[in-house]
Amino acid sequence: MDAARAKNPGSRGVVVVVGAGPYGLSVAAHLRAAGVAVRVFGEVMASWRHLAATGMFLKSTPKATDLSSPIPGGRLADYCQEVGQPQLTEFTPIPCAVFARYGMWFADRFAGEIEPNQVSLVARGRHGFELLLRGGERVEAAAVVLAAGLGPLAYVPDELLPLAPRGETGPDAVLSHTSQQTDLSRYRGRHVVVVGGGQSALESAALLHELGAEVDVLVRSDRVRWGAPPVARRPWWQRMTHPSSPLGPGWVLSGLCWAPDLARLLPAPGRLWLHRRALGPSGGWWLRDRVENVVPVHLQRRITRARPDGCTARLTLAGEAGELSADHVLAATGYRIDVNALSLLAPDLRRAIARIPGSGAPRLSAGLESSVPGLYFAGSMAAPTFGPMLRFVAGTGFAARRITASLCARVGSMV
Repeated sequence: MDAARAKNPGSRGVVVVVGAGPYGLSVAAHLRAAGVAVRVFGEVMASWRHLAATGMFLKSTPKATDLSSPIPGGRLADYCQEVGQPQLTEFTPIPCAVFARYGMWFADRFAGEIEPNQVSLVARGRHGFELLLRGGERVEAAAVVLAAGLGPLAYVPDELLPLAPRGETGPDAVLSHTSQQTDLSRYRGRHVVVVGGGQSALESAALLHELGAEVDVLVRSDRVRWGAPPVARRPWWQRMTHPSSPLGPGWVLSGLCWAPDLARLLPAPGRLWLHRRALGPSGGWWLRDRVENVVPVHLQRRITRARPDGCTARLTLAGEAGELSADHVLAATGYRIDVNALSLLAPDLRRAIARIPGSGAPRLSAGLESSVPGLYFAGSMAAPTFGPMLRFVAGTGFAARRITASLCARVGSMV
């Protein structure tokens, strides 16, 4: 790309934000308010609009679901009031469709122009970075903020991969990941095995059952964990011993939310342990009645072998659990943070990014900047450095403020 001339040769002080989801929109809003020249590429709230199965709800409470605006008026409650949407409380789960509309409303009011072009490649450039868009346009940037969502990080366990020998997964194949599903009604009258014990697995199973599918859920753990129902008024001593936080009650979670830098100061093994274990798989409290004693959930089930059998899948389970056959296998197996999975980064750029020892996650500065000067990561890619809050919308304010402060200094010196 170095030999190609960028379309905007005078834009060497521009910051490019890749992604227009909650983190990309929040970062863009703060950068624009700070007077930083910024271009944002991506479809607004694309994952929430197109990759969340119809009928799904957020696990987060309203107070943990606000995008971050630099001025008052950008909360979910503000959106609900403006459009006449009934106010949402801890007792009313948030439909994904409502959250997507809120994000689009936020973009119009706070994030400025969003260019729907998709970025296909980020590479080093003469004055920082050069980006190639799918339409062929080339854009120069002094800095890049990657907030492109979880799609490329979808994880499917090795034991399931034989079901897709040519790598073909999706709703019409024998195997799919929950990130690929939008309309589960296609499985009405069919047998679906859901693999996983977290929110996406349990909610997908409930929806499939309610849509008329035959469902079996395979969970490796010895139990399914459920969130506790909210309490309208907690006694003072409970508020002291288990303070509230966007991620739930307790001093550990509160500390990780109010001071994410504490996680960054831990040795690498401790940070990775927090990332993997601080919030284990669980289902929302409001989902429990739709699953327990309704959908068959098989505990301590581990798949040792999977193979296609015509248009179906055959799964061999460990021990004496035997075999299962299914028309479709839905992997609700989460995401793995790994820089190598980000194909939009040029290979030499990926290799130059220092990782947290023992993981594929980028090692980030206090300003969420990687070891490649000017390349920032927001959202889940930052969670192994700053803790589990960055996996959720609740982390948008922290990330947007830190990145903006860092970029104001960096870009100002380059203009």
